[in-house]
Amino acid sequence: MLHPQKMMAATPVVTLFKVAEADFPSRYGHFRIFGFEGRNGSSTDEAVVLRAGDLRGDPPPLVRIHSQCLTGDVFHSLRCDCRAQLERSLAMIADEGRGLLIYEHKEGRGIGLLNKLRAYALQDDGADTVEANEILGFQADLRDYGLPAEILHYFGLTSVRLLSNNPDKIRALERAGIAVTERIPCQVSSVATAEEYLRTKKEKMGHLLEGF
Repeated sequence: MLHPQKMMAATPVVTLFKVAEADFPSRYGHFRIFGFEGRNGSSTDEAVVLRAGDLRGDPPPLVRIHSQCLTGDVFHSLRCDCRAQLERSLAMIADEGRGLLIYEHKEGRGIGLLNKLRAYALQDDGADTVEANEILGFQADLRDYGLPAEILHYFGLTSVRLLSNNPDKIRALERAGIAVTERIPCQVSSVATAEEYLRTKKEKMGHLLEGF
């Protein structure tokens, strides 16, 4: 169930710059890789995009907005489900032959890598992921999705099928004028070391997860 009391700030206006574009064969399939910068005042964010196939046509393409998780995506952490979600999304987009994966530089829900490791230490002492962020002086989630919205506009998309369990992403895209015609769950098999993390996502952040 969505949490109607949870209010999100308006999706910020971001000025988008394409930095690079290149061919990108991978073990999942053949993609085109793009590098983008998004500037909002004095703030600059970065994202990498993998595009498969022709995004035009019906149904709308599959889209995954994935936040960087060095510990999961690179080091195979079992404290979270990030790597498994990334791999599932790449496989689904490749199988369909068209779609976008937007990979944002937003480690630890936006608090950064070293603060994320500080949050790990607090979790080892009994805090959950939301409590740990708040003890460090941050909101539970600092992401706003303004950059992904502008990237979707860049590719000419007005509607998408979103691979996500996070209703905040749906609301952010729709506020930016992008219709989410279908939410496709991105839930993967859990391991015992990530169960509390996933339960907190569902109970405190409103993520749409089954079995917790």
